[in-house]
Amino acid sequence: MTTETPIINATKSFVKSELANAEGGHDWFHIERVYKNALLISKDENVNLEIIALGALLHDIADAKFHQGDESVGPKKAKDFLESIQADENVMEHVIKIIENISFKGGNFQQKFHSKELAIVQDADRLDALGAIGIARTFNYAGFKNRKLYDPEIAPQLNMTKEEYKIGDNPTINHFYEKLLLLKDRMNTKKGKELAEKRHQFMETFLEQFYAEWEGKI
Repeated sequence: MTTETPIINATKSFVKSELANAEGGHDWFHIERVYKNALLISKDENVNLEIIALGALLHDIADAKFHQGDESVGPKKAKDFLESIQADENVMEHVIKIIENISFKGGNFQQKFHSKELAIVQDADRLDALGAIGIARTFNYAGFKNRKLYDPEIAPQLNMTKEEYKIGDNPTINHFYEKLLLLKDRMNTKKGKELAEKRHQFMETFLEQFYAEWEGKI
């Protein structure tokens, strides 16, 4: 099926409006990239494309980090919207579960729901946290939060709980070790793993260059 349906087009318009003033790493363009990534990964999978499209478009409609950590805002806003456009009940329930379970949350969060559609949207979202785009988004958000660029005296915190991850304010470079470099081995699909590999390598090259410049070696 094509994803250019009245419901999908209405959802795109809704998301663009809702995220018009969002932080640059979590704005409409992030959503659009995740949406495109999800459709790309879906080409090799037998899945419900409407669920994937809606899940990708609505996955960050109200990211908890911009709502005092409240994880209920996003699912509720998505549900209210889907009800307003009379989306199929089963489709709506599946999309809400995707939104509730997609986030990294420190890497120790146990998903309460599993589906091929969630796996694909999750891979698509994680791809946007990798590579050149991932680096740009990381520093953009860190600037938004006024975090340090790097501090050699502050070691990365590995194996954080969900609560520790949500309130963490470590230097930006630490985030590579606390999340970004872990994503390659947590991809769900074959296509997602292939796409993540190249982006992961780019980040490792960036870090080598960063440390060399920091130490005044090059």
